[in-house]
Amino acid sequence: MNDLRTNFEDTVGKFVDVSGQFYPENQPWAPAIVTKEQIDAEIERLASIPMPDNGRRSSLIVHPRANPLSPGLAPTTQVTLNVLKPGESTVPFRHNGAEVNFCILGSGVADVNGRKIPFGQYDVYNVPSWTAHSRVNNGAGLQVFLTYSNAALLQFMQVHQYEVNPDVSLAVPEMQGGEINPRRVSPYGTFEIGDDGAQLMPYEKLINPPAEASPCLHWPWERVEAEIKKLADLGQDYVGRRLYLLYNPATGRTNGTTHNFFATMTIRPPKIVDRPHRHISDAINYYFKGSGRSTVAGNTYEWKAGDLMLSAPGWAVHNHASYDDYVYELTIQNQPLNIAMDSLLWQENLKEPPALLGSQMGFDTNRKTVA
Repeated sequence: MNDLRTNFEDTVGKFVDVSGQFYPENQPWAPAIVTKEQIDAEIERLASIPMPDNGRRSSLIVHPRANPLSPGLAPTTQVTLNVLKPGESTVPFRHNGAEVNFCILGSGVADVNGRKIPFGQYDVYNVPSWTAHSRVNNGAGLQVFLTYSNAALLQFMQVHQYEVNPDVSLAVPEMQGGEINPRRVSPYGTFEIGDDGAQLMPYEKLINPPAEASPCLHWPWERVEAEIKKLADLGQDYVGRRLYLLYNPATGRTNGTTHNFFATMTIRPPKIVDRPHRHISDAINYYFKGSGRSTVAGNTYEWKAGDLMLSAPGWAVHNHASYDDYVYELTIQNQPLNIAMDSLLWQENLKEPPALLGSQMGFDTNRKTVA
């Protein structure tokens, strides 16, 4: 087997009679907690092994239900724990997955396609798809990262591609100054064929869609924390969640940090209980201050600072509550992917019907009355 030839077995499709049937019942993954103690032990173990050739001291954090060929903490989300010792660096690498990177300990510098990003604890930066990136630990202690990517989905699709030490020269040079690259303007039109909006698009336009750069962005914790602290003043009567999306404008209407995920930073004042709700997108929370509980489909799970949790499997009713201290958390959800697929059902209030967010009007909170 190589890039150009694979020896496939003879294969014939088959019929499965589903006459009169509907779809099978969903089998949601159970919530799963990886405790601070487990994470700390794995950090220590990774730091103790010889440095690999590619510099990537990494462990996947995998749900027991995950397919071995697409190991994720949620069906579409792969989470990796990464450790670098002082003076170490990773080899440049790129893949067709997009990443959200979250520093949980230490500091260093990321190199994303030539852009140097100094970062510290609780900083977040994204890495766009097919973008060369590496990381160096120029600090005095361990550098520990959680990396969230859609590699699990791409592996399930059997299309995950990667390169080590890639050649980052552009395949199609961009024009200089105000020139217009003729390859960016198709002479072949797209035209309507009826009165309901249906159109035909030629192949030449199909394979050259409008290009919009997907940037690498950096959200320093110092700046983010200053803003989310203000949300604590919304008080006990506020029925929404006190958070900010780490927004990447390239994701447009899908409200993402990458085109697959959003990352939000949340503050929960002491003794705050969220309203139960549910959504098709699954949620993974990393709690880095405080403690509390989550109720998911009638089951209660307690968590504390340093725990990582698949806290909301898709369409499971859930809510969260803080105990006696402020809670800070990073949440990763595959909401942008679901909006792009036109599949994001969301039920903010269980007494009201769900809405298909992105195609239907969403929800409002009482922020105007309590602010």
